[in-house]
Amino acid sequence: MEVSGPILEIIRIIWDPIRKRFRYHRSVEKYMVVLRKKLEELNSRKEDIESRLNIDLHPSKTLKREVRLWLDNVQKITSEVDTISQEVGERKCLSRARLGKKIAVKIQMVQELNQKGAFTDRLVIDAPPGNKDALPTTALVGDSTAKSNVEEVWNCLMDDNYRKIGVYGMGGVGKTTILKHIHNRLIRKADKFGHVIWISVSKSTSVIQLQDKVACALGVCIPENESEMIRAAKLFAMMRTMKKYILILDDVWEEFQLEDVGIPEPTADNESKLVLTTRLVDVCLRMGCKHIKVELLTEEEAWTLFVEKAGCDVIAPYIETIAKEVAKEGACLPLAIVTIARSMKGVTESCEWRNALEELRDTRGHRDMRRVLEQLKFSYNHLDDEKLRLCLLYCALYPEDLDIGRRELIERLIAGGVIDGMNSRQAAFDKGHAMLNKLEKACLLKCVMGSYGDNKRVKMHDLIRDMVLHVNGISSRLMVKAGMHLREIPNDKYRTEDLEMASLMYNYISEIPPNSSPLCAKLSTLLLSSNHRLRRIPDPFFLHMDSLRFLDLSDTGIEVLPNSISKLEKLAVLLLRGCIRLRCLPSLTRLIALKKLDLCDTRVKEIPQGMEMLINLKYLNLYTPHLEFFPFGILPKLINLQVLVTYGASKTLKFKGEELAALRKLEIFSGQLSSVQDFNVFMISLQDRGPIVYSIRVGEDPCVTLEEEMELFGNHVTLSKYIFGRGEDEPVLPNDIQRLKIHDCRGLSSLRKLFSRINYPSGLESCQIFNCKDMVCALESSSSSLPERLELLKFAATTLPDGTFSNLKRLDCYLCQNIKRLFTANLLLNNLEVLQVTSCLQMKEIIAEELEGCGESNNQLINRDTIANFPMLRTLKFHLLPNLKTIFMGVLSCDSLQVLEVSECPKLRRLPFSLPFIPSSLQRISATTKWWESLEWDQPDAKAAFQPFLTQKRG
Repeated sequence: MEVSGPILEIIRIIWDPIRKRFRYHRSVEKYMVVLRKKLEELNSRKEDIESRLNIDLHPSKTLKREVRLWLDNVQKITSEVDTISQEVGERKCLSRARLGKKIAVKIQMVQELNQKGAFTDRLVIDAPPGNKDALPTTALVGDSTAKSNVEEVWNCLMDDNYRKIGVYGMGGVGKTTILKHIHNRLIRKADKFGHVIWISVSKSTSVIQLQDKVACALGVCIPENESEMIRAAKLFAMMRTMKKYILILDDVWEEFQLEDVGIPEPTADNESKLVLTTRLVDVCLRMGCKHIKVELLTEEEAWTLFVEKAGCDVIAPYIETIAKEVAKEGACLPLAIVTIARSMKGVTESCEWRNALEELRDTRGHRDMRRVLEQLKFSYNHLDDEKLRLCLLYCALYPEDLDIGRRELIERLIAGGVIDGMNSRQAAFDKGHAMLNKLEKACLLKCVMGSYGDNKRVKMHDLIRDMVLHVNGISSRLMVKAGMHLREIPNDKYRTEDLEMASLMYNYISEIPPNSSPLCAKLSTLLLSSNHRLRRIPDPFFLHMDSLRFLDLSDTGIEVLPNSISKLEKLAVLLLRGCIRLRCLPSLTRLIALKKLDLCDTRVKEIPQGMEMLINLKYLNLYTPHLEFFPFGILPKLINLQVLVTYGASKTLKFKGEELAALRKLEIFSGQLSSVQDFNVFMISLQDRGPIVYSIRVGEDPCVTLEEEMELFGNHVTLSKYIFGRGEDEPVLPNDIQRLKIHDCRGLSSLRKLFSRINYPSGLESCQIFNCKDMVCALESSSSSLPERLELLKFAATTLPDGTFSNLKRLDCYLCQNIKRLFTANLLLNNLEVLQVTSCLQMKEIIAEELEGCGESNNQLINRDTIANFPMLRTLKFHLLPNLKTIFMGVLSCDSLQVLEVSECPKLRRLPFSLPFIPSSLQRISATTKWWESLEWDQPDAKAAFQPFLTQKRG
């Protein structure tokens, strides 16, 4: 027995490693399942963190080092797990024990890394002073090709022997992406270069345009009407004072002398450098640049990119072989590969892949640029709707590199007949957005956010644009010279008889030769918009354009339209928006085919002669303050009218309700009605038809105008200078009204009187009442309620309502000189977020026990222990209330309160807060020290509790 103990211990020491090794050998697959699950959890946390970074990481913020290190480690360990997974797939029995142990260790590492990723505080910190804005860009494609190109450019920039560097290569190969990564690295190396200037040049940029772009990038102004030499001198004087700058010129097509533009030569003295991208190596050589070629992807890199964009379906056994052949037709060009891959995303039938390969091979060209265009043409041909191709053509009519507003583009598609046959205008816009979304998903258009981040725009890559114009026969059928700095019409091509579409928009054309009458019998579309210097078009100019359907003269300096327009019997669209010098139009009698007429922001004073003949007109925009009247009897003849927009602030331009009611197809109306009776006639007529969008004024107030694009703001009605209760009809408010404004009206004693009509405005979201001095109490009893959706209630020079406000979010009261108490404590304001009271000289109490004049009581006595709940209240502001004594006699419970501002309220001696009801979200209390020290507190410790939040005001 004495011997057996040591023997057993020896056996245990020998057996434990063997047992563990056996367990590792046997459990490889089991461990691998656990590892994949743990890795999935880790990557889920990584995605959550990246989502937080998308919100928090602004130009003024930078990533914490610990967060950056964690993200790098996640990427590293993910790659290691992929390697282990490949080893498991090789099924080598002799190494399974070692592999099982390796997996077990990796499981532990993944778990620990996941735990370290539980960041409870913010992921970013303030960026160091002087940090510049980084350019948005995509990840580099190709571990060897793209990254080696970046490093080569970077090394040249850090080498003082190179002052000018040219990056060249095929279009779509990734030159701009590489330079964006360089730019973003440079702005982080502020000690080496003080200024990094990025300028997109584009193909048709002239010296003057380049000067403008340089000046814009530097934030300076140079005279528009001066010569190139004078402008260059001013730029040169500005730039030679700068030291250590890098000027990046993207997409240069022709060589130029730096001094012609006004750019100093980069030298060792100014410690500056020039970097440019181009498709032509000759540009690099002639400008004296160290040239670096951006190579195509390797086939392996191209296939990896193709799989990433097309989806995992392409690696299915019955598709992968043919899919690799399709990917090869992308010629290792990133842009072509992405475009083709996206067009095949979701395709799972092998027959479709074989057909796609056949189509690619049929359209392949021989030269580099020809090959690129043909590859892009495949995606163009792969579109399943001819109207999508037409949509691309309309985009290509704009200048290069222009962000195109979605609404503007869809309007053109509707006007041009690309979108037609829809039951309503809203349906047409929905169709337009769907088309643009399809083109964005196919990588034929790019989504661009507007200045405020909420108005989406589209942008067409210049290669895609070249391809679209090439496919549509630019040599004869099309002439597109948009944004090319032209000063006159190119007569050599403009007179071709085969020309069907001509785009000369965004140029500097100032005149057309007298007696010019181009022979363009097939021309259907002519775009001359944004030629601001164009003042006059010769009378015979349109004589030989019998097929013209779409004419855009918007934003030109045209003063008088030529009489030859009157003979364009096929004309369907006439756009004159923004022609601020245009005062009159010729006769429209023969333009029976006209469907859209836009006179917004012109100086037209009278309706054109022959307007009553436009029986096919669908869109009429008369949004101009200069139009004096609309003759009675014309409107009912426009039987197909869908959109009617007017300025809405004229003493004479008013419509009769019966005429508007006759327009059975009307979907959008903005304008002024003659009387409340006319308003009622029109509103009642809407009850037996589909809903429309409207912005209507009744009454006179020349200071009030209506939104020209009211579709963006909702249905709006303004009543002004009206006397209620005179025995005549009172306003009938429709159910779908969203905003109501009443000002300078008499006889309105209660909102209940207005809202108790047959058509209760259940959709009302905003109600503003100004200077209605007869209003005693908006609602006579607490059981009455305003519309349930009401979010904004604003009063001026009147009193406030008592009742139920389930959705009210903002309550403003200002210039109400007679009101003494704002509202009673039984008012239900559970969603109120902002309460602001300003310049109410008689105001004594904000939340009262009882409102004077309403006869309603709370039936309970409010004392300092009474609690009023405002769970959503974030902001309280009280300004210029000389008689205010009390906000609330009891205690306010408002845990969401962030800001309290009090100014010029000398009689206010108490805040309605008490311990422990300190708002947990409170950020600041803004007030003067004198007023703060005069306050009386319910509890001795309350002042000390609120003191840290005080932000002192002057006074």
